[in-house]
Amino acid sequence: MNLKHIISASLVFLLALSLKAQVPIGNDIPEIDYSNPKDYEIGGVTVSGVQNLDNNVIIVLSGLTVGQKIKIPGEEVSNAIDKLWEQGLFENIRITVTKIIENTVFLDINLSDKPRLSKFSFTGIKKGEADDIRKEIKLVRGDIVTQNLLLRTKNSILKFFIDKGFLNSEVNIVQKKDTTITNAVDLIINIKKNGKVRINNIRFFGNNNISAMRLRSSMKETKERMKVSPPDHIVKLIWESFLSLFRKDSIDMFDVWQKYLTDRISLTLFKGSKLIKDDYEADKLKVIEKYADLGYRDASVIKDSIYPYDKKSINIDIYLNEGHKYYFRNITWLGNTKYSSAELNSLMKIKKGDVYSQKSLDENLAFNPNGSDVSSLYLDDGYLFFQANPVEVAVENDSIDVEIRIQEGKQARINKIIIKGNTKTNDNVIYRELKTKPGQLFSRADIIRTQRELAQLKYFDPEKLGVNPIPNPVDGTVDIEYTVEETSNDQLELSGGWGGGRVIGTLGVSFNNFSTKNFFKKSAWRPLPSGDGQKLSIRFQTNGQYYQSYNASFTEPWLGGKKPISFSTSVFYSVFSNTATDGTTGKLKIAGVSLSLAKRLNWPDDYFILEHGLSFQNYSLDKYAGVFSFSNGYSNNISYSISLSRNSIDAPIYPRHGSEISLSLQITPPYSSFQNKNYKTISDQEKYKLIEYHKWNFKASWFFNIVDKLVLNTRVRFGYLGYYNSDLGVSPFERYYLGGDGLSGYSMDGREIVALRGYGNYMLTPGYPNSVGASVFDKFTMELRYPVSLNPSATIYLLVFGEAGNSWAGFNKFNPFNVYKSAGIGVRIFLPMFGLLGFDYGWGFDEIPGYHGRNKGEFHFSINQSID
Repeated sequence: MNLKHIISASLVFLLALSLKAQVPIGNDIPEIDYSNPKDYEIGGVTVSGVQNLDNNVIIVLSGLTVGQKIKIPGEEVSNAIDKLWEQGLFENIRITVTKIIENTVFLDINLSDKPRLSKFSFTGIKKGEADDIRKEIKLVRGDIVTQNLLLRTKNSILKFFIDKGFLNSEVNIVQKKDTTITNAVDLIINIKKNGKVRINNIRFFGNNNISAMRLRSSMKETKERMKVSPPDHIVKLIWESFLSLFRKDSIDMFDVWQKYLTDRISLTLFKGSKLIKDDYEADKLKVIEKYADLGYRDASVIKDSIYPYDKKSINIDIYLNEGHKYYFRNITWLGNTKYSSAELNSLMKIKKGDVYSQKSLDENLAFNPNGSDVSSLYLDDGYLFFQANPVEVAVENDSIDVEIRIQEGKQARINKIIIKGNTKTNDNVIYRELKTKPGQLFSRADIIRTQRELAQLKYFDPEKLGVNPIPNPVDGTVDIEYTVEETSNDQLELSGGWGGGRVIGTLGVSFNNFSTKNFFKKSAWRPLPSGDGQKLSIRFQTNGQYYQSYNASFTEPWLGGKKPISFSTSVFYSVFSNTATDGTTGKLKIAGVSLSLAKRLNWPDDYFILEHGLSFQNYSLDKYAGVFSFSNGYSNNISYSISLSRNSIDAPIYPRHGSEISLSLQITPPYSSFQNKNYKTISDQEKYKLIEYHKWNFKASWFFNIVDKLVLNTRVRFGYLGYYNSDLGVSPFERYYLGGDGLSGYSMDGREIVALRGYGNYMLTPGYPNSVGASVFDKFTMELRYPVSLNPSATIYLLVFGEAGNSWAGFNKFNPFNVYKSAGIGVRIFLPMFGLLGFDYGWGFDEIPGYHGRNKGEFHFSINQSID
């Protein structure tokens, strides 16, 4: 019997302890014989004792109504108490008879409200944790404090800390009366986290054919804690290794050593070792999926056990039944008319006798990451309504026959394209990037490519790009709905660098989704006219009175608005000052302008871009010494450049797949070939009035998704500056400077700064520190990247790198394998307002001649991929 029934039995009509007793109800109320129930009609019901609830509502909840026939004593009153008790709102409930007139009875429902919440507080945790818990428990001032509320609050807090690995957390909730408010309490929530509980060991039993290491690696979230145990039982290891040489079963020496090492070494780099129940249950299924991938389709988890290892860690034992290993026998096709069975078999890549794998079967039918599956064959040819259903038609011993039943359906054409979510970018900017057009046959490949093109714009969050095909089987058409979410992509550059022995400040701003069309529309300035995909950049650099530089550029990615032809132009002007030999101020003024046209090609594929450019720089010197071999005069650099590049990366900030490859050539006219000058005897100022050279650059970068979000990036760079006339030699302009973080400070002579971490700026350039630059260099990089956050407002990823490179004064000294090597760690932070910022620590492995110890570790700061 629970509390409510005790209250019902003890309080209904002030019952006596003995059913036969005669209880006086009041001076005007006759005695009620509880051993002899009597019929009455309810003449009225009143409510007393409550302050916060409507009396009429309480009467309705009780089920007692005027005119109702009841027995006293009887079940009707007891049922009324039960109904009110079920509401969970009251501490005490009592129903009494207030008056009896002949056969009419008048009742009063007397209630005591449960207290309401005034406020709550926490002890034993930090403020940040308390703020997070408040969002979880959702307590509000005025809530009725019931046992259910207290239990729900306690369980929510326990779950919060269990999910973070605090499996031994304790929660105790104390109620304290609030004396300032009637019938109100404060809740003091005392929490003891008691330290995180880690997973010490995950052990498998019954795994005779798959190693524990492979099974543990299949568990994506549930990991052992990082540990390295000291070696023990060496004699036993040697003996088992020796015996494995003579065993006839599948266990060899490799298995023996693998088991020994995995029992003693566990390296968890990117995952915690906490136990989260939902993740653990999902990971047990992944263990079975791993078995299924290897042909053990009957494998199952018999039982598992989680038990303490010590006060801070637990062990997990998982007992398995592997079952038999199965193989594919016959694969037949049914219903295919568009493509022959031989064509479909070539895509399936499954042969008779291959290990039976459901994953392999599913991937080759659909959703192969590389796109080469049966579904893509049909879906890329418009067969949107295509279906392929594999059915096991025979299982004999260890062999399985599969029949794949195909419903090809009709080819679907695109009816409408719908864009949703673009609040800033104009529709036409999105539409021109689409590979899917109304009237075309539906193609999954075109949809995937469209999503990639939209991500490359950098206007939208690449993690939230969505596509929703809306098929209409009646008329064989499909509408395609693309959803985007705008992100801020304008950038502010505010940085400091080092050049010429002084600190250089940079202030720049880039508007990456500008609109010149709306420049004169007042309503479009919010705060700037935007939405047409144009780029406007303005940049200013200075170190005070000795150096000022001004730069502006503009890019229209779709010149004319109909074809993907990009037009860019830029202008710059720089002034350098120093003290001349006669005590006056020397000046170097550099002015330049450049134009370029880039066109997206359709062959060999439409990832290729061909770019042409023209540029002009004028160098004017007036008593300016110390940089060039002459201090008065001028030089002009007029060049034409052509580059062929291919970019197939899937995202601009954190790519996981694809590559970037470019080959460029920059040339000037060979002035010395048609000028009648003796370049061995004329002055340097006369030599370099018209600068001549040919410059070759090659750059390649590949991205490989290793597992989950872990990405390997490999890069290669090569540069060569050549000449036409041996008497003139290599131009002192446009040279390469290797080493450091790639931040140039300022460039007086068109130099190209090439980063190589682990060494100081320019330190790997021939003749450092009084170097005139290199004419050839190479560089090799490997980076392993893992993201901390892919939020577009703050993308953060960590990296470890290995790097090697060198530079040479002439091609005759070039040795691609004589390189300086380094390794290190770093972090990249992409903030839409500032671009990609980088912090690296690199350690050089090779001594620099004449600079002992200068390779022993360097910190580097980079902006917008100056380290590439």
